Amino acid sequence: MNLADAFLDSIRARFQMYRDLAEKTFEQLNNEDFYYRPDPGSNSIAILIQHMAGNLRSRFTDFLNSDGEKPWRNRDQEFEDQHLDRNELMQQWQQGWKCLFDALDNLKEQDLVKHVTIRDEPLTVIDALHRQLAHHAYHVGQIVYLAKVLKKNRWKTLSVPRKNSPSA
Repeated sequence: MNLADAFLDSIRARFQMYRDLAEKTFEQLNNEDFYYRPDPGSNSIAILIQHMAGNLRSRFTDFLNSDGEKPWRNRDQEFEDQHLDRNELMQQWQQGWKCLFDALDNLKEQDLVKHVTIRDEPLTVIDALHRQLAHHAYHVGQIVYLAKVLKKNRWKTLSVPRKNSPSA
């Protein structure tokens, strides 16, 4: 395996890990939980899904050839309650991730050092992928935290349970 393939396998696996973490969180939620906000200025899980899905669609539609901030994207609207039901949210979620993974599947070794633009800022493909991974890790962490706060003692941990890690 060459370095480019190793990088693409690694970044794909990391994206999939964060997607799975969010989806395991969604499994613990009822429909109303998606709209919980700790205060009026906070984002709900539904809003985070809308934003992440919109961001993925914008960044990875025509990834190598057009600015990642598409003219058709309405970022501000992503942060407004669109009153979508769970199925509609999951449809947006799946569409966004499909755009990402389709783009990753089409990348070749020589593409990794090419430049793409996001809001007129040039980035190498490698840098753009790292930036996107960090962005999604940040928002998945918010999703998990909101769900954990909401579920309280009904929360089922998604990592090693306390007191079950090996002693040093």
